[in-house]
Amino acid sequence: MKVVAVQDAIGMLLAHDMTQILPGEFKGPRFKKGHMICNEDIPHLLNMGKEHVGIIEYREGDIHENDAALRMAKALVGEGIELTEPAEGKVKMIAKEAGLLKIDVDLLDEINEIEDLMASTIHGNRLVDAEMVIGGTRIIPLITDVKNVEAMEKLCQEKGPAIKIMPLQPFKIGIVTTGSEVFYKRIEDKFGPVIRQKFDEFGCEVVGQIFANDNADMITEAIFKLIDIGATMITCTGGMSVDPDDVTPVGIRNTGANIVTYGAPTLPGAMFMLGYLDQVPGQLGQIPIVGLPGCVMYARRTIFDLIVPRLLANDPVSKRDIIRLGHGGMCLECETCVFPNCGFGR
Repeated sequence: MKVVAVQDAIGMLLAHDMTQILPGEFKGPRFKKGHMICNEDIPHLLNMGKEHVGIIEYREGDIHENDAALRMAKALVGEGIELTEPAEGKVKMIAKEAGLLKIDVDLLDEINEIEDLMASTIHGNRLVDAEMVIGGTRIIPLITDVKNVEAMEKLCQEKGPAIKIMPLQPFKIGIVTTGSEVFYKRIEDKFGPVIRQKFDEFGCEVVGQIFANDNADMITEAIFKLIDIGATMITCTGGMSVDPDDVTPVGIRNTGANIVTYGAPTLPGAMFMLGYLDQVPGQLGQIPIVGLPGCVMYARRTIFDLIVPRLLANDPVSKRDIIRLGHGGMCLECETCVFPNCGFGR
């Protein structure tokens, strides 16, 4: 920053906000940092008691905060995101469409290690709505060496994008409802309607529901029947605990699916199972099979809400992804649920 007389500052950029106080009327920035001083500003500055101002002194290779923020934001984002115009040195990132927000946290860390730069986001692996603010970026000072921005752009080009939105796909859902008590109609099926409602909210169609006794072979057969009629995702409800009659995990394993996990460090939802059934030998399975514990039927938020949106976005879920749910995997089951704007699964 350089201090100059106001009369000599015409055409220069203010280095900081200039506050004006009009007793009983107004108090706030009359001129904001980055404002280019013009002839008409001189009387106002003098009336404010400002005979000297701090201005930005550019050197060769410097870049202004607004230009830097826009370049940084463009480098950060992938599909499904739009940018605001720079305002006070900051650019916000806005979701253009609803979908699954993905953040490359390691890349974000690398960006924030670069001198003078910063980028912040909301948590990833969650659903966002169109027009939702998901992040912002700027430089810390008013100007920085353009090499800092170029280093960030190169990093994003090599590893990015750091932020993207994956749209959900309209999967066709097959439901296998297990349990002798439901199979023999001793009790009413309460799980199926819950699952149908959940997938309806995601825009998915339930193509069939098959009831199976506590018999692993019957469960396996039901899974393949649903696939034959067009199901592209299978949910098996019930029979997920360690009781002798709970054989749903065996039925899922017997399909030959690649099992990602049986068990998850989340509450509710510890007895969760996920597998992928190969459609093409040697490739990652195209049909996810999920075994849902009983808590999904009655708890407002469970492992279902953390994993199923990722499956619907065709975002592969690994064993490591499941393990990392442990930190934040305890739902507090608040009286007023604000999920996903809370710590569950974060």
